[in-house]
Amino acid sequence: MKITTARPHDVTKLLAFREEAAAWLTRLGSDQWQRPYPADRLLATIRAGSVFLVMDGDMTAATITLSQDVEEGLWTEQELSEPSTFVTKLTVARSHAGQNLGSRLLDWAGDRAYRNGVDWLRLDAWTTNEALQRYYVRQGFQHVRTVREGGAVNGGPRVSGWLAQRPTAPAVSGFDDATG
Repeated sequence: MKITTARPHDVTKLLAFREEAAAWLTRLGSDQWQRPYPADRLLATIRAGSVFLVMDGDMTAATITLSQDVEEGLWTEQELSEPSTFVTKLTVARSHAGQNLGSRLLDWAGDRAYRNGVDWLRLDAWTTNEALQRYYVRQGFQHVRTVREGGAVNGGPRVSGWLAQRPTAPAVSGFDDATG
């Protein structure tokens, strides 16, 4: 499998990919990702070079977004002063579930960040999705804290405020890295 940088023409495919993930999460009883993701925001992150795709031939098997940007109010000033890469929107196609792609993508992201001189791989996960939180702990992330207040809408509750981090480190993901 090959990992590539997403291009603007991938927006429609990635929005459909997210809808598939949201439907799967609903079947599991989670309210995660029930609102449609704005296409213009996705396009902006693609143009910034932050969105990556795992390709299995012509099929998109997984995606991950890596950024230096973070939602305001989640991380402290001290934490933000430490070199960090933030993981968002890690998604694996249901057709490729159970193949360890999420773990391999996190290793790839940690290796990439390490090679760029970054100390931490950080993320915020859905506050009510305890299965997802347990998954990240199994992937070597340590829970930092859960931020419940100060969400984007009128300062209400946050939906994605479970914060975790792990040190970056060299790793072999097994992907053919075509990201440059």
